[in-house]
This record gives sequence, structure tokens and C-alpha cells, in this order.
Amino acid sequence: MSTEAGRDGTAARGSDFATDSRLLLLSGFALVIGAASTVGAMALLGAIRFFTNLFFFQTLSLANRSPAGNHLGLAVIVVPSLGGLIVGLMARYGSEKIRGHGIPEAIEAILFGKSRMSPKIAVLKPLSSGIAIGSGGPFGAEGPVIMTGGALASLLAQAFHLTASERKALLVAGACAGMTAVFGTPLAAVLLAVELLLFELRPRSLLPVALGCAVAGFLRPLWAGSGPLFPLQTPEATPLAMISCCLAGLAAGAVSALMTRSLYFVEDAFARLRCHWMWWPAIGGLAVGVGGYIEPRALGVGYDVIGDLLRHHLLLTAALGLLLVKACIWTIALGSGTSGGVLAPLLMIGAGLGSVLGAWLPGGSPQLWALVCMAAILGGTMRAPMTAVVFAFGLTHDVNAFLPTMLGCAVAYGFTVIVMPRSILTEKLARRGRHVFREYGVDPLERHFVDEVMTRDVVTIPATQLVREAMADHFGPSQRHRAYPVTQGARLVGMLDRAMLAALPKEALDRPVSELLAANDSPGAFAVPGDTCRAAASRLAAGGHERLPVVDEGASRRLVGIVSRSDLLKPSRVVHDEDSRREQVFGRIRRAARYARD
Repeated sequence: MSTEAGRDGTAARGSDFATDSRLLLLSGFALVIGAASTVGAMALLGAIRFFTNLFFFQTLSLANRSPAGNHLGLAVIVVPSLGGLIVGLMARYGSEKIRGHGIPEAIEAILFGKSRMSPKIAVLKPLSSGIAIGSGGPFGAEGPVIMTGGALASLLAQAFHLTASERKALLVAGACAGMTAVFGTPLAAVLLAVELLLFELRPRSLLPVALGCAVAGFLRPLWAGSGPLFPLQTPEATPLAMISCCLAGLAAGAVSALMTRSLYFVEDAFARLRCHWMWWPAIGGLAVGVGGYIEPRALGVGYDVIGDLLRHHLLLTAALGLLLVKACIWTIALGSGTSGGVLAPLLMIGAGLGSVLGAWLPGGSPQLWALVCMAAILGGTMRAPMTAVVFAFGLTHDVNAFLPTMLGCAVAYGFTVIVMPRSILTEKLARRGRHVFREYGVDPLERHFVDEVMTRDVVTIPATQLVREAMADHFGPSQRHRAYPVTQGARLVGMLDRAMLAALPKEALDRPVSELLAANDSPGAFAVPGDTCRAAASRLAAGGHERLPVVDEGASRRLVGIVSRSDLLKPSRVVHDEDSRREQVFGRIRRAARYARD
């Protein structure tokens, strides 16, 4: 790798990845962040238990109790509204960024905020979420944990003056380590990073995320116990289950689309209210309270309810009622702009859908269809099918359900991709004017090297030529390029461009060109034949150049070519050809056969 290539962090020819010594530094930070995010997850779950006991049982305790066990009667309707009021006040006078479920805010910080988060987020997000969920909000802890873990990592990265790309890797590592600490699913958390948060797949980002999640996974049993969160073992599905998986996936995809559209319909309805947005969570809390009075088990996180649905411990009517109430109050509460996560509600809604459909779907047990629909709802709503499949396995350790879950998630994912332009996560960003394109592909500039696209027949300016003569020969009315390489024999001296000449006084016109460039011991930006086209493009962009000289890889600085912006379009033309040209293979065979007969 050349010196320039090393600074760009790009791979030399023959290397699979771009690496440098800073990868070790990021790995060390990731280990610390994994532990810190685990502590943050513990604090948030503790806050949820504390506020649940305070709001519903009027006790100061950290005991793990469900809001469904309260004896408040009609007074339960007011409790979520009170929590929403507190969250609204915290958002208005603390930080508006604590509103919402956390993942869109993390994506926005990564893509549009150079992965910077404020200390307020690290403190206020878990506190506001603990109050919102503890007062009965139908949310999960994972979204706030993702935001909190990301904020802690971002603050650490800012303290040590890391680059924006390095901050992003650590932010995502903290976010996914927090998810691992809550659910005990490190591999699913890594896939969540790949599908939703990283927007790249490089060692500099994947390794810190994997290390952070691994640390969180090892530490979790110290406070949450070992084993899966919802242990399950379903019988092996029959071939007939393929049809049922497709039907379950279609149903889950339809529910995913319906919930996404309903959420933003409710959000628009709140936006039309004449009162300040600070009051919206309190108004939404009233709807949550009514739903909680009708179906108490719909309140709060509801991990115990998810477990009962997966094990088929609820009657059909109870599962249907829980599904409808949970979907309604979650949509209203989240649309009001309060603080809480989406994963746990989606899991409950999906498991409820599977419990309802399980009575009619052949080829597997009712428990299987609850699990398949749970994963399919997650994969379809968040557009993260790989995460959903592995997440379902991590939560249950049910090997027999792996294949049906994969098919159901794939169908739900395909359905929502076709019928919805954006997911429940990216729609929020789009409404803020932030478009997120989530298709990944290898940059064609990474796959091609400078010597494949450069121009070898280069017009140069001799270093001994007078400036006046160079202007007349190369920068007159017949000028072909904005800049030309200056050479001493075959050795590159530098680049001469029109902007440099425009700033010269008249007395400098009769001096040799070499004197203009004599102040520079280096020829400036250049490329070597083994650099990737992406490295060359980065240097062109950083310097505002249109052309970049190419020198051999030794110390001689011998000019061997030049690469321009138009040269760097050549790899993209190949990709365009591959995407748009449709070949008729059988048509060619028929024509060849006809030609042979003739």
C-alpha cells in the first residue's frame, strides 16, 4: 500500500480489506463500550421496574412486577397520562430528541449528524423511557437502550477526538451491545447493525460491533440469568408447512404495512391539534389507560405475555383481544411522540397474530406459527429479515423453527418492500426531509484500480518552459484540460492549473514553470497504479481537483499516466451495463442454429 493509500484507509491490490493500526484502537474502545452499554441496560430496566412499582403499586421497589397486577380500578386510566405528561415536560425543557422510539434517531445521528450525540440524551433518554414504560406505556426497552448505548459510545468517541467514521462504528457498537444486554441475542444485534445502522460492511465497523455485542453477551448472565428469554421447542414442521409459512408471511406483511400506515396517520392527527406537542404524550396516555383498563396485560413491556403467547397458554379470544388492544394503544402512544421502543410491542403483536392464525394453519404446531408470525412482523415492519430470523432463534433456541421462520420472514419482507416505499423507521426520517437509501452494493470504484482506467498518453509541461509560453501553449483558446502535469525529464514536479496562473503578477510570466512549483518538495496529490479508483476519487474530491497524476510505485516519481474524473466514470458504466442490458440467450442459440442450417 502506498503512503497515500494508507492515509485514505483503502486496500492495496491483492488485499481484501482496508486496515490500519487504528482498528486495534477501535477494538479496545469497543470492549469498554460493551461493558458500559450493559450497565446502561441494567439501569434502564431497573428504572422501568422502579417506576412500575411507584405508579401502579405506590411502593419504592425494584421488584419485577407487571402493571396488569394493579388494583387501581378506573384510576388506571390516569396513570399513563401522568407518565406522558412528565415525558412531555422533559422533552420540552430537556431535549426534544428523547421523543420517539430511538432507532430512527440513531440512524439520523449516524447519517446526518456525524454520529454525535449530547450528554443530555445519555441521561434523559433512559429516564424518560423508564417513566413512560413504568407508567404503563406499551413499549419495549430496546429502543431506548439502543439510543442510550449509542449516546455513551458517541460521548466516549468525542472525548478522544476520533473521526466521524470511527464514532459511527463505536456508536453502533454501543447501541447493539445494549440490545444484546436486554435480549441476550448478540448475533441478531450484529445483524441489526448490518441491516439498519452501519450502512457499510467493513472491518473498521463490523469488528467493534461484534466485540461490543460479545462483551455484553458474556456479562448479561451476571444480572439477568443465562439461557434464552423465551425457551421453546416446537416439533419439526412437515412439507405442508411451506404453504402455511407463506400465508403467515403474507398476513404478517399486511399487518406490518397496516401498523406503519396507522402509526403515521395517528402522528399526523396529533400534529393537527392546536395544543403544544408537549401535551401530546399525556393525551395519548389517556388512550393507553383506557386500553389498559380493558386489557391490563397490554400495559408495559409484557415479556411475560409474549412468553405465554409463544407457548400457546392463552385462549383464542384472549389472544385476539390482546392483539387488538396492544396494536391500538401502541400506535396511539407512539404517534403521540412519547419515549419507548418498538421491538417488544412488535413481538407481542406478531405472537398474538400467530396464536390467532395457528388454529387454521396446517403443517406445524400453534407454537410454531406464533413464533413465525412474531419474527415475520419484525422482519416486515423493520425491513430487516436476517435480523428477525436470527433474533427469533436467539430468543427461543428453537432449531426446528429456523427454516419456517426464514420463509415467513422472507415473504413478509418481500410483501412490505413491494407495497410500502419506506419502513416504520425510515418513514420518520423521510418526514424530516432525510431520505435513506438502504440497498447495499460494492462500490464499483472499489473493484477497479487506477491502472485500468488511467490515460497513459499524457500531455505534459516541461519544467524549464517559461510561464508565458505554457499559458499560450496549454491555457489559450484551445485549452483541452484545466490542469497539466509538470515534469523534469520523466519525474513529476507538480500540477499547473489555470487558478494558479490567474493569481500570478505580470513579472512572473517570464520565469520557468519550475520556479512556481519550487516551494513544494512534494508534487502534491497523486495516485499510483495499484490504488483503487475510490482512493483516487477521494483525493480528487478532497483537493477539488479534476485530474490526478499517476506515478510509479517507487521513489522515482516517474509519471506513468493521469486519471481524471471522466476516467473514474468507466467502472460505473460497466455496472450500468450489467443492470440494464438484457441478454436473450435462447434467441442467440436459435439464430446460431438457423445460421447452421442455412
